[in-house]
Amino acid sequence: MKKSIINTIVILSITSLLVSGCSKAATTTEDIPLVRSETVKINSSGQSANYSGEVRGRYETQLAFQVSGKIIKRNVDLGSKVSPGDVLMEIDAKDIQQNVNISSAQVSSAQSQLQLAAANLERYRTLFEQGAISRAQLDQYQNNYEVAQSAVRQSAAQYTQGSNQLGYSTLVADSGGVVSSISVEAGQVVSAGQAVLTLVKDGEREIEINVPENRVDELRKTEQIQVVFWALPNVTVQGNIREISPIADKVSRTYKVRISLVNPPADINLGMTANVMIVQAGGQPVTYIPLSAIYQTGDIPHVWVIVNEAVTLRPIKVGAFGDNKVQVLEGLQDGDVIVTAGVQKLHEGEKVRI
Repeated sequence: MKKSIINTIVILSITSLLVSGCSKAATTTEDIPLVRSETVKINSSGQSANYSGEVRGRYETQLAFQVSGKIIKRNVDLGSKVSPGDVLMEIDAKDIQQNVNISSAQVSSAQSQLQLAAANLERYRTLFEQGAISRAQLDQYQNNYEVAQSAVRQSAAQYTQGSNQLGYSTLVADSGGVVSSISVEAGQVVSAGQAVLTLVKDGEREIEINVPENRVDELRKTEQIQVVFWALPNVTVQGNIREISPIADKVSRTYKVRISLVNPPADINLGMTANVMIVQAGGQPVTYIPLSAIYQTGDIPHVWVIVNEAVTLRPIKVGAFGDNKVQVLEGLQDGDVIVTAGVQKLHEGEKVRI
């Protein structure tokens, strides 16, 4: 019996030691922190920024009616190709036609008054020559004749104006292009000058991007711009800055920039997604890392570099900030693995899990 008790104690002791060893191993594993990392890629070409953009037309015109009224017909759809002289929309011209009819009647009335004034002037001129009336009476009929002439010119001008407005009831394309947007539908009442559609004229295509305010000066000084297209992966086009908006957008606080394309291929269509790469030719190699990777100690920024599953603190020299990233000018090599999250909880030489 004593031997059985001794065996039981030995077994329990061994079991306790095994459990204790496992617990320590688990604790040791749990003490090694799990970190988020990123591999550094040095851009030797000097590329400083990428911007997503959209293919737009060089000339985009917002078309509008010159008169108010109710739209009764829309002859185009989004993406329709039009030629010069095509009728795009029509407005109900009933009221305008009535105004033209009124002006026409006024012209006829004024012409009748002019004929009467001319007859009276001729009659009283004869009487004046015979000495039957005074000079003052003749001047009065001369004045009536001149007033009638002016009334004819006025009514004729009003008739011409009304005829022009009747022509304005149809919206006609002044050039060939593509309809890129339509903001009204048939049955809607529009006012004069209200934009109803946008026509992108045929011809030059360019890229529109939005640039944050801290990158505008850098963009002005760039030496080379390369444009690639998501739908055309094997196509790279050189670009030039055509214009930079002088005023920031009220919502996004970014500046619109138009990039003209040098010898673009025919496959580029409106609305395509483009990636604009700003390249500083001859510049020093740089890279961009997340702001969360910076570990600040005093005035010198550092990053945690993972070497042999352990972290070591390395000082770096930073450049421009923007888009939640920071430009690193010195301190990192191509292929370095850095910690990008939880940098404040690490210490020198600590083992980490990626």
